[in-house]
Amino acid sequence: MSESYGQEPEGWPCELSEEVDALLADLSLPGEVFGAIIAATVQINETRGMVPGSTASAKWPQQRRMPLGRDGVLGVAEYVIVADADPPHIVLTRVQVY
Repeated sequence: MSESYGQEPEGWPCELSEEVDALLADLSLPGEVFGAIIAATVQINETRGMVPGSTASAKWPQQRRMPLGRDGVLGVAEYVIVADADPPHIVLTRVQVY
C-alpha cells in the first residue's frame, strides 16, 4: 500500500526485548501495568521514540526512559532508538515496575 499525498509518515516499529516479552506474558502482571506498557509502545511508535516527557542518557542519547502510568506511578520503561538500521526501529529493552 502506498502512502497518500499529505499524510504523515508512519512511526517506527517498537520491538520487545525477551525480558519485556516475558513480563507481558506473566499472568500475575496487573492489567493496569500491562495496559501502560502497551500504551508506551504505541507512543514510542507514533513519535519514533521522541515521547514527550522521556529522557535521554547523557552517554548514549539513543537510549531513553519514559514514565509508565500517570506521573510514572507504575514504573519506568527503557528503550533504544535504532535510527540507522534498515528499517529504523525501536527496542523496548526493559520495564521497571514499582
